[in-house]
Parts: sequence; C-alpha cells; structure tokens
Amino acid sequence: MGKRIAYLGPPGTFTEEAALLYDKGAQFIPVPTISGVASAVSSGMADEGVVPIENSLEGSVTDTLDLLIHDSPLLISKELVLPVGHQLLVKPGTVISDVKVLYSHPQSLGQCRRFVERILPRADVVAALSNAAAVQDMMESPTPSAAIGTRRAAELYGAEILAKEIQDQVSNVTRFVVLAAEDHPPTGNDKTSICFSFDDDRPGSLVEVLQEFSQRGINLTKVESRPSKESLGRYFFLIDLEGHRQDTPVGEALDGVRRKTSLFKVFGSYPRYK
Repeated sequence: MGKRIAYLGPPGTFTEEAALLYDKGAQFIPVPTISGVASAVSSGMADEGVVPIENSLEGSVTDTLDLLIHDSPLLISKELVLPVGHQLLVKPGTVISDVKVLYSHPQSLGQCRRFVERILPRADVVAALSNAAAVQDMMESPTPSAAIGTRRAAELYGAEILAKEIQDQVSNVTRFVVLAAEDHPPTGNDKTSICFSFDDDRPGSLVEVLQEFSQRGINLTKVESRPSKESLGRYFFLIDLEGHRQDTPVGEALDGVRRKTSLFKVFGSYPRYK
C-alpha cells in the first residue's frame, strides 16, 4: 500500500488534483479543513498532507499561512503548481436564466469575479467550504442554482457544465505544498520558506534582516506580511528564498536573521517547482 496523503477535500477539489499529480499511487484521505489536514498528519492518520498556499490571482491562502506560523510543527517538503480552470456547473437541464443562487468557495469566486458580475449579477452568492462542496450544495438545493467547480466534480456529482473556463485570467495557477514531519534533503535546486517578527518596532530592523540575504547573493522570491494577532500594527514577515537551509550561505543568513528577530521559524526547504 502506498503512503497515506490527507488533502483539502472532499473529492473533486483542486487540492485533490494536486495530490493526484503528486502521487497517484497513494491512499487519499479527504479532510474538510486545512487545519484538519495538518492534524491528520500530526496524529499519524496520514503520512503527508496537501494544502493550497498561493494563487496567482488572489494571492496567499491565509489559512495555510496562519497554520504554519501559529499552529503546526509540520514542515513543507515539496511544492506543486497546478493550472486552475473553473467551470460553471448546474443540475442537468438548468438554463442560466433560471439560476437564483451561486455556490462557490470564496477563493474561486474571487478568481471568476468578472464572469459572475456579467452573467449572474443578481444571483445570491453562498460560500462553500470547497469547490467540491459548492457542487454538492448546488445539487442538493431546491432552488435553481449554479456552482463554480471543477470538471472532476461535475463527473463525481452528476452536474452539467454550463460554461467552461470562466476564470478571469487564462494564466490562473495555484501553488500547493506538501506538509510532513520533515522537509526535503538538498537537491541543488531548492527553496526555503521562513517567517519572523520583531519585539521592537524601530527604523531599519527589516532592512537589517534583508541585508543578511543580499550580502550573500541570496535571491528572495516572495516577501509578505501577516498580522501577528497579538496587537494592531504587529506583523509576521514571511519570505521565500532560493537555496536550501543546509547550504552554507543560506544557513549563515538564517543564523543572522535568528539573532536579529524575536520570533523565527523555518517552514521548510524543498525542491523548487520546475
């Protein structure tokens, strides 16, 4: 039997597609929340977990970032990038003029906003826990409804595709990460993700941290911030950088960052997506 992989379910989500791309021979365990995926791995129910972390249109998935910052000792062991195509799904025989309610995951709705505003401007929008749950809710609704979902969800739940590829940008992609107890050994083409914060809000503190990387020629591929949840104006800074934490220059830079920050955490080193 292959490894057990938990993923943000139910079946029919883009996360399931990413998990299948990662390891088709695995035993898959659908879990309804991102925190639940992490709990499944931490408890030993699953060997690894697959969750979304970033979309090219809507930005970072905050639930995953907050999980990594605050709630989980798991590490990122791999990243996966999946092209995202959204479909407008209905019960067979439903026409667009009948639709009164649109079910969608908030991220998917954001990625299809212009289509929805043009085609379904008067529909009531109802949030769903996932793309697949949106299709399930639509199929069970007594009100004429539509859902933003995947082709696989249409097959699984017997829905009809009323409109294809309704996302606002053709180049829409989502980045997923594999969570595990350990990160990945060096491959020579790696990425490392970290977070840190400061006790004191003083001029130059962030610049001093960034210089640890620039003076060693380490490229930063992403820099962003998240509220600390402790007080207004306090933030965690999150950085993705090229290289593995075991590489000498990267290790030296991380040691320098650790000395200059009050909280420092490595989310993991893992092969860069090609």
